[in-house]
Amino acid sequence: MSTSSQSRRRLAFVVPGDLSTPTGGYGYDRRVIDELRARAWHVDVLGIGDGFAFPGHAQRQAAMAALRGIPRGRPTVVDGLALGVLPEARALAWRAPLVALVHQPLASDPALDAVQAARFLESERTALSGCHRVIATSGATANLLIETYDVPPERISIVRPGTDRAAPSPGSVGNAVELLSVGSVVPVKGYEVLIAALGTLRDLPWRLTIAGDRTRDPVTAAQLDAAIVARGLGQRVRVLGAVPNTAVHELYGASDLFVLASRFEGYGMALAEAISHGLPIVSTRAGAIPDTVPGGAGLLVPPDDAGALADALRRLIADTRARRELAAGARDAALRLPTWSDAGRLFADAIEHAARTHHFGRRDAEETGAVVLPPE
Repeated sequence: MSTSSQSRRRLAFVVPGDLSTPTGGYGYDRRVIDELRARAWHVDVLGIGDGFAFPGHAQRQAAMAALRGIPRGRPTVVDGLALGVLPEARALAWRAPLVALVHQPLASDPALDAVQAARFLESERTALSGCHRVIATSGATANLLIETYDVPPERISIVRPGTDRAAPSPGSVGNAVELLSVGSVVPVKGYEVLIAALGTLRDLPWRLTIAGDRTRDPVTAAQLDAAIVARGLGQRVRVLGAVPNTAVHELYGASDLFVLASRFEGYGMALAEAISHGLPIVSTRAGAIPDTVPGGAGLLVPPDDAGALADALRRLIADTRARRELAAGARDAALRLPTWSDAGRLFADAIEHAARTHHFGRRDAEETGAVVLPPE
């Protein structure tokens, strides 16, 4: 292998915060990094600290210094949680192939107020304009980037998360229908809507387990606890916090129905995992969820509609046959889910594309803010 070829096979993967964080986005990053390494890429993981997506001035300065320290010509992947608030990073595109990884555009978070959303939108649009390649984790996210962020479609690669093959869930052994919801306890997951819906279904036999990090937003976690108590559901709902992957798979295997009341999903990795276990699903039509959950595998309702969510849950909790039909649809859909090997191959292709089309701009580009991009 030539020196230039070796250079192209080495890349920097820039992540904010702790790569081991038990969320879907960080899980995606970890698995893709593993797959790239299995394909003979030398991946240098560059952590740029905590505080994203709301970094202070010192954090931004330190992050930019770290990016400038990446050797010239080395392909650089930057997680969108950081890149979206570093619009000045576009000025570095002349130095090396720059690839954005967008799990979910920051401005799409329904918890933001109008001013915050507008600031994120402008910042992300500027940052993405300097990227040689933009990786989106779903078709819905890709469309959003094209329509709202002005990213040229020919510059986008869609790399959906992989899913590990799993045996169909045997389900619970008791009389109650075991419901499972997986995701960090943050506003976008809509847990308070789920609890409100379940509060109207106390006449039915069910139990709910919530598995998700409670430390990211302590206020939302406290509100969830209070809502459970206020609805009189303390004996029916257990909130586990973050759990290891092996334990999560055990939870899928012991469940009868998966429910996620999200207000937005850039893909919905927990939904794909539920499908891989053959679980029927109740969720919302928010973001990429309709792309991830086919009609034959679940019931989808409008986000933030506790009444519609309760109706869908009532139907499946009360009707074993309906659950079985959707479970069969989930098992069929599981056969079409991409593997992590598929994701790694497509991700590597996107990096190679960026490397092929990149060329160096003038040395003063960083100072002037000019970005030299290759013609498409």
